[in-house]
Amino acid sequence: MSDEKAVAEHYASDDIAGRILAALRAAGGDADSPTPADLAPLDQFHGRGIEATREIGELLQPKAEEHGLDIGCGIGGPARWLAWTYGCRITGIDLTPAFCDAGVALTGACGLSDQVEIRQASALALPFDDAGFDFAYSQNVVMNIADKAGFHAEATRVLKPGGRLALSNLCLGPGGAPHYPVPWAETPDTSFLNTPEETLAVLGAAGLEVLEFRDTSEDSKRGFAQMRERIQREGPPKLSTVTLMGDRMRQMQRNTARNVEEGRVIPVEILCRRR
Repeated sequence: MSDEKAVAEHYASDDIAGRILAALRAAGGDADSPTPADLAPLDQFHGRGIEATREIGELLQPKAEEHGLDIGCGIGGPARWLAWTYGCRITGIDLTPAFCDAGVALTGACGLSDQVEIRQASALALPFDDAGFDFAYSQNVVMNIADKAGFHAEATRVLKPGGRLALSNLCLGPGGAPHYPVPWAETPDTSFLNTPEETLAVLGAAGLEVLEFRDTSEDSKRGFAQMRERIQREGPPKLSTVTLMGDRMRQMQRNTARNVEEGRVIPVEILCRRR
């Protein structure tokens, strides 16, 4: 089985949009015309959730007239939130057809189809012309991709000269091999982590100038501690990405927290510019 097929199968499930809207309705939310903020507990499928997406927005500072690319958009949560918040246009691509179908449905439910387009495609073969986007971003995607040079070369190719690229992902830490399963992989077979130093080298080789490179481990640790305290005080949240990934997500989240706390992985945020 190819890496791409294995990755798609890891994430795929049936009627994702229907399950998410049903969960929102059961929690008393407006499932008929939700906002991206309503969906945020369910559709921000990456480390630190909506907080990380807010930080991506702060790094990129999108303008209303700009067009951005979400590389590995999942079910479209960050694309919807950024378009809704900044008034820009976003095109998202994802490898998993079930995610794309859900993303289109949820974008329509939010009334954002004129600002957000979601397409099925590979990050290693972006179906876009050169220099077509003002900015791009990717959150917790590159860990599933062995060809880091190819990923960053494609991201650079589709950016206009001077275009911005923001990345939020996990690097390999010094604490030993990660514990599995984690949200991006059941086993090490589809998990490809670079060290921070290797990441910087790949970015430079792709023609990207690194403007900011921030280790967000302490932010993540605080978030994990706050989540544990809330669960002890209030019980499991009614709305979470468990709806998206099923009960297996609970163990994946526990392992992610342990990996960060033990220094096995290092969460980072990066802002680059195409030279």
